[in-house]
Amino acid sequence: MSELRRGDVLVLALAIVLVVLVGWLFVVDVDTSAEPAPFGDTVSMGLTLEADRGLDDDVDLPRAQVFYSQFPYVVGYYGVDTFLATEDSPGHDEQFGYPLSVLVTDYAGTDVTIGEDGYPRAGGESGWIDAETAWYVTDSEAETPQGDAILAFSDRDDAESFADAHDGTVRSWTDLLVQPFEPGDPTVVRDSVDDHHAGADAIVENRSALRERPVSTVVGEDADTIQEAIDDAPANTTVEIPAGEYDETLEIDEPITLLGDGDVTIRGDGNGTVITTTADRTALIGLEVTGSGSERQGEEPLPGEQANDWDDVFEVNYAGGDAGIGAHTADEVLIEDVTVHSSASGVIVRRGDAPVIRDVTVFSPENPNEGQAGLLLFHAPGVVENSTVEDGRDAIYSHRSHGLTVRDNHFDGNRLGVHLMHTSDTLIADNEFRNQETAGTFVMTGPENIAIVDNDVRDASIGIIPAGDEAYVANNVIVGGDVGLQIDSQNSLIEHNVLVGNGVGASEREMLPTNQVVRNDFVDNDVHATAGSGPLRIWTHDGVGNYWQGAGSLTPGSTVDRSYTATAAVDQRLHRTDGALTLSRAPALDAMDGFQGSVPGMRERSIADLSPTCEPNNPDLLERADALEAAWSCDLTGSSVDPESEREATAAAHQIRDS
Repeated sequence: MSELRRGDVLVLALAIVLVVLVGWLFVVDVDTSAEPAPFGDTVSMGLTLEADRGLDDDVDLPRAQVFYSQFPYVVGYYGVDTFLATEDSPGHDEQFGYPLSVLVTDYAGTDVTIGEDGYPRAGGESGWIDAETAWYVTDSEAETPQGDAILAFSDRDDAESFADAHDGTVRSWTDLLVQPFEPGDPTVVRDSVDDHHAGADAIVENRSALRERPVSTVVGEDADTIQEAIDDAPANTTVEIPAGEYDETLEIDEPITLLGDGDVTIRGDGNGTVITTTADRTALIGLEVTGSGSERQGEEPLPGEQANDWDDVFEVNYAGGDAGIGAHTADEVLIEDVTVHSSASGVIVRRGDAPVIRDVTVFSPENPNEGQAGLLLFHAPGVVENSTVEDGRDAIYSHRSHGLTVRDNHFDGNRLGVHLMHTSDTLIADNEFRNQETAGTFVMTGPENIAIVDNDVRDASIGIIPAGDEAYVANNVIVGGDVGLQIDSQNSLIEHNVLVGNGVGASEREMLPTNQVVRNDFVDNDVHATAGSGPLRIWTHDGVGNYWQGAGSLTPGSTVDRSYTATAAVDQRLHRTDGALTLSRAPALDAMDGFQGSVPGMRERSIADLSPTCEPNNPDLLERADALEAAWSCDLTGSSVDPESEREATAAAHQIRDS
């Protein structure tokens, strides 16, 4: 060990004193008789933003709000069942403490009815009631976006009346507590990754038949122009285009394959979309497309059928813009071996089921602010693979394309690599992200069941931003960003990632401490981890933690012999400051750690790993990141500590304790 410098001791001591003083500001004394909070002011869970936006204004969903002994904010739950399931989740009591007060929506006296959508609608204003005194109607016709609804009533007669009218059962709070409610489990998303890949493989294989259609028309032989050939070709046949340049704007309304034979360039006139199809099972293969218009936003009417939905304005603005290729209300489209020189968007697929976009290259406008997206999928769950998007605004923009697969692609120099809006059940796998200005992958609007796995992200401002509920983020290499991983998700599993050479390795901003962050490796980051507002986050699960470069152990074993607090003034410097390890083991600091652990307010904005691993968890990934040699073992049993350094560190710790 290097000798501890006096300046280092003083800097660390001052930093710890500041942490102590600030911590006192966050001590919360929860009043068990507190009035109900406005639900919009709670930290809520249980409803996606997409589901919320799709609700009619008169829908009154059942909710709960809970005051906890160790959580300084009121937690709001959409659904009594959501609360009961969450209470049973592993580690919940350790993070939140016990419920001091549980309040639920009271439908008594509101003449509640059920709409055609199955959602409850209260005739009057619903209030709040103590959960223990309410009567609950289960197994009725009432629903929520998540499934069956449980409605609470302060008056048993009202509960019986509603149950009789809607085939429900009346239960007490005690009855509910013994019912099984399964908590959300991100391991389900982990276990579904292989099935998701297999489903994508099946979709791609299904489209292979579109390459084998018989040739019915050859441009230049059977028709003078490509459009004439399209108009003359029978359905389910191929229009073959010989090598050359063609100045045309094309429209397709029958299921055909457009096949380039050699170097084929289709050049539009600078207005609108160059190739537009509204036909199911259209295939565009072996083409280069250029000369689209530059309008990012569209106007009604859009090609194909119009939907009447809450996101109609978004649809016109995003999916109605100009593109090299536009597939509108066309299912099972194949776009393969195509290069697009984009003036706005490269490829737009709107309201089409199971499109396949593969081996596509999009060159974006020179000014990214003039573009929209390289590949834009709007209500279009399908497969994007083996494709490249460079220097664009969003390489891939997805809106409500649930079940999307994005794999084996290369994104370079874009503002955003993959940008998900209201898109659940999505797999982002085996992609390369380079030099993304804002983020490699940015998940927004709180979707569910996103898997982000096996990606290689380098030199992005932020590598990966998972959000929503039950995300699975694993086996990613994230190198050289301002922030490697920004965790905005709930109930998620973050495992087997390597975070190397970032300004901040990982930053958890989600206020609810419900994520499992384990078996990750933090190496050569300026700061390994930070936390936003909220209480202590424990990044240990079932006795397994993470590898933190700099954490040292004086006892041999597979785990470090003390916890590692990534946000603590001393631990934060263990991999960067000589002598910090000595100071970290001063008895006074151990005592203070215990004190902070017993007071919820003292744990604000903190991350603790109770079982740090001694060796890195992902050596193969670290080798890919050229960081394996820097991930040294925690074993310091053979190290010696300079006695004078130890005396100075202990004296500094005593000063901190006395302060």
